[in-house]
Amino acid sequence: MKKPLIGISVGDPAGIGPEITAKALAMPEIYEMCRPLVVAESRMMREAVRFSGLDLEVRPVAAPGEGLFRCGVLDVLDLKNIEPAAIRHKVAAAETGRASFEYVKKVIDLAMAGEIDATVTGPISKEAINLAGFHYAGHTEIYADFTHTKDYAMMLVHDHFRVIHVSTHVSMREACDRVKKDRVCRVIRLGYDAVRKLGVENPRIGVAGLNAHAGEAGLMGREEIEEIEPAIRQMRAEGINVEGPIPPDTVFSKMQGGQYDLVVVMYHDQGHIPTKIIGFQYDAKTNTWGSVSGVNITCGLPIIRVSVDHGTAFGKAVEGRANPESMLDALRIASRFASPG
Repeated sequence: MKKPLIGISVGDPAGIGPEITAKALAMPEIYEMCRPLVVAESRMMREAVRFSGLDLEVRPVAAPGEGLFRCGVLDVLDLKNIEPAAIRHKVAAAETGRASFEYVKKVIDLAMAGEIDATVTGPISKEAINLAGFHYAGHTEIYADFTHTKDYAMMLVHDHFRVIHVSTHVSMREACDRVKKDRVCRVIRLGYDAVRKLGVENPRIGVAGLNAHAGEAGLMGREEIEEIEPAIRQMRAEGINVEGPIPPDTVFSKMQGGQYDLVVVMYHDQGHIPTKIIGFQYDAKTNTWGSVSGVNITCGLPIIRVSVDHGTAFGKAVEGRANPESMLDALRIASRFASPG
């Protein structure tokens, strides 16, 4: 069986995406699990290799099948869509936003056409893509649009710590309005299927409440009584091992302690904050990140999409000190999803 062919959109050229991609693909272990194809601009990737101090040959290709896929060679599907001299590093700009959007669109097209087996995305700047005229809240919404997907959800994974979101890139007012029984049911199903694909045969799922104390029997809000509890009852009737609603200030400790394989969260920061506390380690004395691990998976798509779980980090771009750990995690998980069996 051939190893899965994974298309990597490197993200915003003005950020750390090209660097962490090059650093990850300098690791021999990646080539043991997949065939990585970088979707970018080849001269830009040569520059990333240079300032990262890597010994890699950058090899432009015109189609996925032309890749050599061996350690020491960076196969780049060269879109030739930006002049490296025009890249203004460390800032959000329309020209780099356009380039990053085109990288994302290309890997989606390749996956939808069956030319690659999975996609991995580097960090984009939401501000930059909007400056370029592409009005999306982020990767998740771009993928949903171009794959014509209505039922999808964002899952964050750090080792055995997993969360999946009922809503993500909306205001808090709108997030509360989106806590509806049907949506909670759909997200539980999407999370259940995704965790099974990660190798957990019968996932144990905890569902967080929306309100403090999970509503305290209606004293602090009725969403738990009117929307979340009915969803949980329906999912239990379908045979899914799910509990809740559980107070948000305890449910993540229970998952970390082994009680759950997945927590369903009601809004963006409810899931992102605990995941990043665990996966990201910052040292204020040295102004460095000792660990930047964890990934973002879009569940419900007809194609595989796994992403790094951090932003463009414009402040450290082209300095050679970006941590590729999350990119490595993304490639590992995408390979697992895409591998036969």
